[in-house]
Amino acid sequence: MCTLYRLKSTEAEIARLFEAEARTRWEPPVSLYPDRPAPVVGHGKAGRVLAEARWGVPPPASGSRPVVNIRNLASPFWRAALARPALRCLVPADDFCEWTDTPDPATGRKRKVFFGMESGHPFAFAGLIRPAPDGSAEMPRFAFLTCEPNAVVAPVHAKAMPVILQPEAWGPWLDGVPAEVFQHPLPDTLLRIVD
Repeated sequence: MCTLYRLKSTEAEIARLFEAEARTRWEPPVSLYPDRPAPVVGHGKAGRVLAEARWGVPPPASGSRPVVNIRNLASPFWRAALARPALRCLVPADDFCEWTDTPDPATGRKRKVFFGMESGHPFAFAGLIRPAPDGSAEMPRFAFLTCEPNAVVAPVHAKAMPVILQPEAWGPWLDGVPAEVFQHPLPDTLLRIVD
């Protein structure tokens, strides 16, 4: 489960890359953890908008912690949101972290391993937004999809990796193409270990 990613790009760089109107401000570099505000790109009245949302959707009644990753697309908890294009978003990132499945023999602790695009460019996770309740000043919440890991991530974390959308998929994702089309790993040749 991905619980850390980084954004080193500036607000202006991200707005330009995603062709979005910026409605948020932040100073890079930023390490993003669950339950913290983060920039997301979603639908606006006149096109894409770069705004802020808090990472982690309130859990279902049986849960205790916010949900940060979406694995089961058939879950009733996600089905209605996935069917509404207005609730989809792009989550900008420059790299993401997965913890090693096994502890380091020398330290006895799991290690952080960061992954980024081979090109070094920023990218987007496929995300969903849960708006704040009507009349609430609460910030919207988001989570992003995960999938089987590719051959770059699997040796580090064999369970899952985030769904990374290539630029040609940004529009179809936001426009509501069925989520199952996107729930696959990024090709191995496009991802590398960074740091």
